[in-house]
Amino acid sequence: MELSLQAIEQRVGADVHLHPISMQLVPNAVTVLLGATQAGKTTLMRLMAGLDRASKGKLLVDGEDVTAKTVRQRNVAMVYQQFINYPSMTVFDNIASPLKLRRRDGSAASNKAGIDRRVNELAAKLHIEPFLKRLPAELSGGQQQRVALARALAKQAPLMLLDEPLVNLDYKLREELRDELSQLFAAGESTVVYATTEPTEALLLGGHTAVLDAGELLQYGPTAEVFHHPRSIRVARAFSDPPMNLVEGQAAEGRITWTAQGQTLVLASQLPAAHTGKVTVGIRANALHRQRQGIDVELVGRVELAEISGSDTYVHIDTRFGELVAQLSGVHNFALGENLSLALDPGQVHVFDASGNLLLAPSGRGH
Repeated sequence: MELSLQAIEQRVGADVHLHPISMQLVPNAVTVLLGATQAGKTTLMRLMAGLDRASKGKLLVDGEDVTAKTVRQRNVAMVYQQFINYPSMTVFDNIASPLKLRRRDGSAASNKAGIDRRVNELAAKLHIEPFLKRLPAELSGGQQQRVALARALAKQAPLMLLDEPLVNLDYKLREELRDELSQLFAAGESTVVYATTEPTEALLLGGHTAVLDAGELLQYGPTAEVFHHPRSIRVARAFSDPPMNLVEGQAAEGRITWTAQGQTLVLASQLPAAHTGKVTVGIRANALHRQRQGIDVELVGRVELAEISGSDTYVHIDTRFGELVAQLSGVHNFALGENLSLALDPGQVHVFDASGNLLLAPSGRGH
């Protein structure tokens, strides 16, 4: 299924919820809507589903204008953060309900054996197999969310909209289900739109990513490309967890100079020698490390905070160029106020111009 947005806009009174958005979604693949809360992800999904009508613009499905069609006139499956299940039906019947509606088709997936097989298959993948005979009210919130997700997957609609479907689940289960969903989506049975606030989730799902901020589409493209080549500082901020470190400097003769507190640090750069003036250097947290090698520059500061998360340690250090966050592999114990030296490879930074647009990305990727 091909879904195309043509200058879709949404206004409520004087408030602009979505600025004009044009986007051609890749059919039978995953498109991630990435952005903070109130970036416009849910508003955009509701327009795609036909739950709301756009103020301006058109929405085309396989070349047909469906802008004015309601959700009942479209074949769409949608899962919200707030799970919705049929309270009087068992878990099995909730999942089976869209399959039973197709029973009149006589397809293999809509006869009783086919329905049983599909329901049990989805229940196993989503870890709710033991609860098939229970009612939704007897389940935890996370289990109910998985029931809603299984029912949407069972429908096999040409367009599947998932609005932060894993947000109510615990960390371990969320990690497991991301892998399962990636495999299910890879089958290419539906065009999937998946909204999330988490950059890590977008990277794990792959496909394409649309970065939204304050109702604007900032960038859309293959997920890895958007991550490695953010078009602007706004995109880099949205697609970094923890947030990208940003340090202001001056460019001249292919080098970038940082000056603060009377001290200067020079970074070798692949910027054209002709480019001069103010720039912002973006440093991802995992580009900072402990061992200095080759052309690495040294950044010295004091530890302000150290957080252990899984197998990584996130260290906030106060340097003369501002506070930086480093993501160090392994578990490290740092005392508050401890002096810490970090190394940075100048080839692993992003460089943005005075307007916040990308000039240079790591590994020589530029405009």
